[in-house]
Amino acid sequence: MSRRPLRVGNASGFYGDRLGALREMLTGGPLDVLTGDYLAELTLLILGRDRLKNPDLGYAKTFLRQLEDGLGLAHERGVRIVTNAGGLNPAALAGAVRELAAKAGLPISVAHVEGDDLMPWGQGALTANAYLGGAGITACLRAGADVVVTGRVTDAALVSGPAAWWFDWGPEEYDRLAGAVVAGHVLECGTQATGGNYAFFADHDVRRPGFPLAEIHEDGSAVVTKHPGTGGAVTPGTVTAQLLYETQGARYLGPDVTARLDTVRLAPDGPDRVRIDGVRGEAPPDTLKVGVTRIGGWRNEVVFVLTGLDVEAKAALVREQMAGPLEGAASHTWTLARTDHEDADTQEAASALLRLVVRDPAPEPVGRALTSAAVELALGSYPGFHVTSPPGPAQPYGVFASALVPAAEVPHTAVLPDGTRLRVAPPPSPAPGKPATTAAPAPSPDAASPPEAIPAPAPDARATRAPDVASAPAPAPAPASDAAAIAAPAPDARATRAPDAASAPAPASASAPAPAPGAARVEAGPERPGARGAGGATTRAPLGAVAGARSGDKGGDANIGVWTRTDEAWPWLRDTLTVETLRALLPETAALPVTRHELPHLNALNFTVTGILGDGVASGHRFDPQAKALGEWLRARRLDIPTHLLPPSAPEGTR
Repeated sequence: MSRRPLRVGNASGFYGDRLGALREMLTGGPLDVLTGDYLAELTLLILGRDRLKNPDLGYAKTFLRQLEDGLGLAHERGVRIVTNAGGLNPAALAGAVRELAAKAGLPISVAHVEGDDLMPWGQGALTANAYLGGAGITACLRAGADVVVTGRVTDAALVSGPAAWWFDWGPEEYDRLAGAVVAGHVLECGTQATGGNYAFFADHDVRRPGFPLAEIHEDGSAVVTKHPGTGGAVTPGTVTAQLLYETQGARYLGPDVTARLDTVRLAPDGPDRVRIDGVRGEAPPDTLKVGVTRIGGWRNEVVFVLTGLDVEAKAALVREQMAGPLEGAASHTWTLARTDHEDADTQEAASALLRLVVRDPAPEPVGRALTSAAVELALGSYPGFHVTSPPGPAQPYGVFASALVPAAEVPHTAVLPDGTRLRVAPPPSPAPGKPATTAAPAPSPDAASPPEAIPAPAPDARATRAPDVASAPAPAPAPASDAAAIAAPAPDARATRAPDAASAPAPASASAPAPAPGAARVEAGPERPGARGAGGATTRAPLGAVAGARSGDKGGDANIGVWTRTDEAWPWLRDTLTVETLRALLPETAALPVTRHELPHLNALNFTVTGILGDGVASGHRFDPQAKALGEWLRARRLDIPTHLLPPSAPEGTR
């Protein structure tokens, strides 16, 4: 007999999320399992420093505070709790949960998953953790655990592990596991699935979004929803945004299964309900990702405020005056943010910010002596001299790197409620006819087109100053080496639905061969981004008038997912937003490798910008160190959009 759907919710998307969410989810409606995701690359660095101070720490302490109020509720309602709050010390957190249960007089069975910690790992490593799958969680739940604490498992494993337990799935039921992984990916960031950080936030009341839950069915399909009466919204758009978040291509590699994001289909299923189905899975790779954090060195910064006239000249003066003190630092960067407005009616609006960041392997060259040198200019520099804060001591910064290890070499272990230690074997080798996933698998017949991977330009071809987007010429045709790498997709993979005849691009002229898919189209005369298509009236407007975006970080890389809200706009986005157009719109990406993937079932494109975040979020390489707003910058850039695609309600200035 088939089982009823599993109802699994999320109560945390990061370490520091809403403290009352666990109670809200337990009291808001029925659940079978409640998950909490607390780990990220930066979090592991924070927990690593905690562990240096006290070997008994290394876990997310706020989870225990949540359980003080929620453990009894979970027991009363029969809800299992699964969390990666164990961080670097899941055994210690499991012990603390047992103590809490004993003090409250609750008969709670606690288990934990370990084996991800691969320290020691090379010189200078602070943490090194393999990304485990959900099989250890499954084993703990099968043994009767009420609470399962893990270390570094994949975020989606917090959902796929319970689903495999609930439905008794085997390790080779790839399509079902993939469906649960996709549902887990939607849930893992909490309220980002219910309207939080959503491009079209003004369409909904997102002042306090409710946390998401999924009803997972035995075939791996799922319905994403939220408890009745909670804020926010669950729509195909909010789910699409989260599906595109921090992914790097059509194949979503995981320890248990490779989920094919290019097979995901979304459909409304009632108010605040979105169905996910059609997900296909493939065998997982035989390696696991390892995230490694290190203390990268020491940094410091000073922000000078430049007000009124002659901002560029004032900035040049400060740079010259600081040249001597900066000679002792290993590296430094200057960034001038022109936040000033002409003829401003407030002093703050008349001011620009000049940011100096210095780095060195040792603290002394970038310590207070250097920042004090900046302050000593106060009476002998540009008019109106001041800084945003007084000088401070040097601070350590972290770096993140990833590696691969054979899955069979990682001691994935489930420590059951009775103390039994169960070694979890890696997934079996795929059966004949089911080849294991590799770094570059052959596409299946219904796959999206292969990625358009274009390397960074040669150093002598990089412009020292990006051209103004409004006047940028059409991108040059891809070099032969690039064009050869851009394979034509299968004929039936270009779109999941036939475009409406009224909005379909006109066929190419018989005298002009059609360009290769993904390649820049070359027309006579200069071309501005977006000035392409089947003809007809166009309007200069922000990309965000017709497309949503969400962006984030993966180590030193950034991901940007872009989608259209209508089927009619999808062919235009697909054909217009090439790698070269993205580079023209976002000049900071011009010198970096960019990879582009099509996800036609979602009317979406996914870009990976390699290296834009340096050594990762903890290194503070960029103004927006996690690339959270990179997608919003892209949406704000203007290009020529077919006028009929623009919504009638487009705000003033977009039409």
